[in-house]
Amino acid sequence: MRRLLVNFICGLLIVVPLSSEASPQQSHVCQSTQSTPKFLVVGGGGAPSFNEIALEKNVLFFQRTLQFMGYEPKQVASIFFANGNDGQASIRYIDQQGRQQFKRPNIPYLQGAITLKNLERYFQQLAQQKNSKTSFLYFTGHGGLNEQDLDNNSFYLWNKQQLSVRQFSQMLDKVSPKTPVVAMMAQCFSGSFANFIYEGGDPKRPVALQTRCGFFATIKSLPSVGCTPEVNEADYRDYSSSFFAGLSGRDRTGKAVSSADYNKDGRVAYAEAHAFAKVDEKSIDLPISTSEAWLQNKFSAKLEKTIFSQSISQILQTARPEQSYVVNSLVNRFELDKQKPVLQNLNSVNSQKIQTDEQQADLKRLEMELINIAVEKQIRTAGNQKDINTLERLVKCESGSWKK
Repeated sequence: MRRLLVNFICGLLIVVPLSSEASPQQSHVCQSTQSTPKFLVVGGGGAPSFNEIALEKNVLFFQRTLQFMGYEPKQVASIFFANGNDGQASIRYIDQQGRQQFKRPNIPYLQGAITLKNLERYFQQLAQQKNSKTSFLYFTGHGGLNEQDLDNNSFYLWNKQQLSVRQFSQMLDKVSPKTPVVAMMAQCFSGSFANFIYEGGDPKRPVALQTRCGFFATIKSLPSVGCTPEVNEADYRDYSSSFFAGLSGRDRTGKAVSSADYNKDGRVAYAEAHAFAKVDEKSIDLPISTSEAWLQNKFSAKLEKTIFSQSISQILQTARPEQSYVVNSLVNRFELDKQKPVLQNLNSVNSQKIQTDEQQADLKRLEMELINIAVEKQIRTAGNQKDINTLERLVKCESGSWKK
């Protein structure tokens, strides 16, 4: 497992357009004022030594996903990657003979390097716009762990610069509150960026006026998988691959996947793509969203005893369709009894089914999903209107969609 963690320290960040086709109860939060969003794509490792070819392929896959969803990358996307167009062979890959090689970026419509200056310029221009056109920012690169403050981790820019949760949030603070933001991040320690829902990215401050939500490959304290110098995309197994497959209905190789429209409303919401990824992605990742990170912070040892004494079927009574999909899929995977208490099920899992790190992660995903459902029920029944409003806002934002 050590080799896996070293080779796959990478990630993905997206700020996604909120669809004008949100359901009626969601439209006041998730509806964009513009039919065509503006996309910003930034990515790459901080230096050639950790600028793997998978990062370039992530951008190319994202462009294909845009096209499949009806957006033309050339018209709607600004793209900055690694060293940009300076001619340096910066992308590391393994050739057919198993040798390490480097090549120049080959991404259509690439406009320049990923730098702090370029990001600041983009958000400054966005802040000056009056029409509140939604920005879609996609970052694919590496994550940095802040051992002194896990709530303020970072991701890498070119030349080994880093951008922290709070720096990123402060950029968003300058943008109009009417411009909603959705993030999807798959880098190591990415769960820390769930704090971008707060002003300045600081969980001690109020929730920002601007509608923000996001989806992350794993919790703030753990690395994720996804970056590799291997060339064959068919072998890629990571959160971003699964998330986009669920969102668009097509995987990286162009093959159709089972529909993630779990509530049968004719569109795939971000939360549904997130649920699809939890079941589809076979890795050590522990995917989490902003609402789920917020709920996990409300979880306590006392509440754990209450939740784990309930049967799985009892907890599922208040689950949304995408949550039910995750729980039922993982319950079937481990051959559990939904009529029995959670703790009894967890303690009786067949040892043959939890021999690998990936299987252990699946079991943890199931536990997290059940906690999310149960804590959400408690929040809604406790009567604290401030908490209920925050939860509603996050859930409605996460229920947005790319569909035109």
